[in-house]
Amino acid sequence: METRPANRAAILTVLLTGQFMANIDTAVANIAGPSIGADLHASAGAVGLVVSGYVVAFAVLLITGARLGSSLGYRTTFLLGLTVFTAASLACGLAPNIVTLVVARFVQGAGAALMVPQVLSGIQLHFQGRDRLKALGYFSIALSGGAVAGQVLGGVLIAADLFGTGWRPIFLVNVPIGIALAVAARRVLPADPDGHRDRLDLLGVLTLSTTVLLVIVPLLLGSERGWPTWSWLCLILSLPALALFEYGERRTAARGGRPLIARQVLRNSSVRAGLLAHGCTSGTYFALLFVLALYLQDGLHKGPAYSGFAMVVWVAAFGLAGPILPRLRRGVRWMPVIGCLLLAVGYLSVLAYLLLGGRSGPLLFALLGVGGLGLGISSNTLIGAITSSTTPQYAADLSGVVATNAQLAGTLGVALAGSTYAALATDPGRALGVVLAGLIVLTLVGAGAAQRLVR
Repeated sequence: METRPANRAAILTVLLTGQFMANIDTAVANIAGPSIGADLHASAGAVGLVVSGYVVAFAVLLITGARLGSSLGYRTTFLLGLTVFTAASLACGLAPNIVTLVVARFVQGAGAALMVPQVLSGIQLHFQGRDRLKALGYFSIALSGGAVAGQVLGGVLIAADLFGTGWRPIFLVNVPIGIALAVAARRVLPADPDGHRDRLDLLGVLTLSTTVLLVIVPLLLGSERGWPTWSWLCLILSLPALALFEYGERRTAARGGRPLIARQVLRNSSVRAGLLAHGCTSGTYFALLFVLALYLQDGLHKGPAYSGFAMVVWVAAFGLAGPILPRLRRGVRWMPVIGCLLLAVGYLSVLAYLLLGGRSGPLLFALLGVGGLGLGISSNTLIGAITSSTTPQYAADLSGVVATNAQLAGTLGVALAGSTYAALATDPGRALGVVLAGLIVLTLVGAGAAQRLVR
């Protein structure tokens, strides 16, 4: 049965609100770190776990969350993830000590991992053609805007110190929103259809989760600790873990079972090219978000609020792609390549501005907007091309793979860019310039992959 336009709008609003909440909490704890450490008398390492614990649980369980959406139904899994996320947010806001807060953040990340893959699954199930392109435009805004909103919201709420609660409102604000969203989701999201449900491949869950864990933990923690031996050991061990996962998936498929990731998805050349292009471009965005905050705060001694608002122009330009793309009649096919190239031009213009002696101000933010528009165009059209390259029966598989790909690419980008910037931090302008040069190269690689996709 076709979903009516009014119902589609309500469905999209519910799904994207969940996505936006999850993305806010990816970034909001970065701003709150010093306040949390002082209030709970916690070490820097413990505070780091508050930030990284959420990201680790989120990244490790994304594909599992997507497969649960196929096994239990995307509506059921979305509500389950939202419930876990909201309850964990309450536990975070009321945490009496650092141990409780760290555990609650892990659980919060797990809830987000159940909820987030259902967003893209829902879009694939209820939107087609230009309506899907428009929906993906808003989806991309939720992805990009959530990260920036997390920084801005974190700075504003902590500075406000509501009723003397310090950092706690950054988590407690999720509770009323989560409850209202759960009520709306029950009314708006269509019931999951009855019928055969795929069994969850538990061995695949174990081996893939181990693989992602061996990659994500050293990328998150190794770079800030100078890449100790254990971080390299984890990265090396991730290769045999990945091989074991692939072996198990092949055996499951050979026996007629349902692998954790459908083989038809991984064999699709369009999906592979699209994932490479999307990983390169989204990875550069998260790297820029992290390094620009270091540049403005540590290098130029600007405040957290200034740093957060610096990316507002980027997000605003990013959002322009959503309403523009569905109105185009020609050249839509090549938009993934054009978006990647425009993103590279944005990074190149900022690099030229630095080389000419500029350091901050409105012109810098305007040039960032060029990159934001390029990322918005590339992100919308790449995800649209990836999700259109297979049938709807693989919606859950694509949702998990696309989300995990972006998360790992973003974490890798932050680790590499952060390490590069730290090594050159005595000259902030030069450090940012070197990072931008690397981002340009990655974006051009993404453009090449996007060209393969459209051909």
